[in-house]
Amino acid sequence: MLYKIISGYLLIINMITFIVYGVDKYKASREKWRIPEATLIGLAIIGGSIGALLGMRFFHHKTRKPKFFVGVPVILALQIVVGVLFLGRFFSLGNTVIDAAPVAEVNAKDKDSNVKRESKPVNSSKKKEKTNNKKKKTTLIDPQGVTLAKRIKTPKGFERTSEEEGSLGEFIRGYEMEPDKSPILLFDGREKKGHAAAVFTMHLGDKDLQQCADSVIRMYAEYFRQTGQDDRIAFHFVSGFLCDWNTYRSGKRISVTGNNVSWKNSGKPDDSDEAFEGYLNTVFSYASTLSLARESEPISEAEIQIGDIFIKGGSPGHVVMVVDICEKDGRKAFLLAQGYMPAQQFHVLTNELHKDDPWYYADEITYPFRTPEYTFEKGSLMRPGWL
Repeated sequence: MLYKIISGYLLIINMITFIVYGVDKYKASREKWRIPEATLIGLAIIGGSIGALLGMRFFHHKTRKPKFFVGVPVILALQIVVGVLFLGRFFSLGNTVIDAAPVAEVNAKDKDSNVKRESKPVNSSKKKEKTNNKKKKTTLIDPQGVTLAKRIKTPKGFERTSEEEGSLGEFIRGYEMEPDKSPILLFDGREKKGHAAAVFTMHLGDKDLQQCADSVIRMYAEYFRQTGQDDRIAFHFVSGFLCDWNTYRSGKRISVTGNNVSWKNSGKPDDSDEAFEGYLNTVFSYASTLSLARESEPISEAEIQIGDIFIKGGSPGHVVMVVDICEKDGRKAFLLAQGYMPAQQFHVLTNELHKDDPWYYADEITYPFRTPEYTFEKGSLMRPGWL
């Protein structure tokens, strides 16, 4: 009976998983809101790993992300091991003989030990110490939160700013995050030393291309594409050349000869995810903090909003992005995120002034303004021209 129940469940969950992967691929190809990757992985974890593998192969979906092409087979292997161990344990239970006398003897000993424990005086100072330790561990991080807005809570009394439907702020707040305490991975799979408040699931690629300015560019590019604003996906190279997505997806490609950059016809129109990655890699190869700084205008701390940046244009330079804002009685606090070099996952920075609070407070900013890995001078707070 148990075998039939388990078999029926596995058949159903794998069929559902296969269908869900197909639906997500359909949504991706039509630039619609996607099914969270946590849901896709979760279906594999609860028994749908075979359906996930079949969906990945059949729909050519999620086949380039390590968490899927590595993670799903690992999940399946673990499930097979657990299944074998469970079946072995289940069938061996019928042959187990229990010696009643030793059990009774153990129970008697347990009773004696329980009496002694109950008569032992309680150390009240230790209880207070444990209570205080629990209070100290309280943070603004919700380990169960899947998106940025749900992962990082606002400080007491603060509320997130109101963001319009379809805005960049709404898009970033709804961005899916890696599981809590995930390491920051470099493009080659190595772990970066250091800690992040949270790590975005943003695609990185296996080349040392998507560094600090590139991560900001990708965030804007993904937002414009998801919201049907493809004509706004256009970024300047350091040379000043404007590389736009509409021209690239029409089939043209970049030709670089010395300092001369131009378009050339080299293929058919292509609006696929693969073509979009090719476009972004082209931008990442020729854009930097220098071109990003030229496309931005200085603003004051009072004007700060989601999408703004702290930037030092240079070679090397650096940039961090404001990814969330909250307020209390006119006081502003914001979250900062960055990519860096070598190319690495986009991640929310911690605040060294507040161990358990990653928010930066506008009225605490002094220059030079220090973040965990870079120090910015006055005038570095800017607003990209795409905002």
